[in-house]
Amino acid sequence: MAAGLTMTAPHPATFWEALGPAERAALHGAAARLSLPADRQFLAQGEDSDHLVVLLGGWVKVIARSHAGYRALLALRGPGELLGEQAGLEGRRRSASIHTATPVDLLRLAAARFHAIARTNDVVAAALEQTLSQRLREADVQRTGINEPVPARLAALLLDLAERCGRAEPDGSGLRIGLPLSQDDLAGLVLSSRRTVSRVLEQWRGQGWIVTGRQSLLIRSVDQLKTQAFGG
Repeated sequence: MAAGLTMTAPHPATFWEALGPAERAALHGAAARLSLPADRQFLAQGEDSDHLVVLLGGWVKVIARSHAGYRALLALRGPGELLGEQAGLEGRRRSASIHTATPVDLLRLAAARFHAIARTNDVVAAALEQTLSQRLREADVQRTGINEPVPARLAALLLDLAERCGRAEPDGSGLRIGLPLSQDDLAGLVLSSRRTVSRVLEQWRGQGWIVTGRQSLLIRSVDQLKTQAFGG
């Protein structure tokens, strides 16, 4: 966690964190390990599914495109998370693409082999169930949060990102979110328009709460964002 940030609740353990050494070894033995550079697509929306991915290091973007060509960033996934679990387990076409936001290391394994391990290993089965439950909770939170004002949703998102991947600047000037995110990306994550998000960010820049650059963001006032997100 980035220094100085205290969120309302800790993030649950990731899929990989929920496993023990024996389970990790079993998955390593059944998978191919890959390293990919940033800005690379490795799962494509609409493709047939026959495998799952465990992200060992780095960050990815989950992106969906509408028939009209609209692009939306649905989620960010980080180290330890299981990817493609719904489509891989159900054998259906993928509902979104996955792009690397940073260089990543991952395990790629066939859904059938993953099924076989989960059927005979209670720890892997429990970690999978936890991941699926967490995805449902995230969807519920997103649906209920849509009634909150955009500044509150955006502030909560930035605080969450700062906790998950923020790093303190050496000169003490703030917390830098260590992911390349555009205003379109932020708008997708808070289910708003780019224009609205841009207007809120401009206001916060003028107040000195944040500093933005091309796909970069520095939080200078955590307390002000907490007030925006949680009131008080």
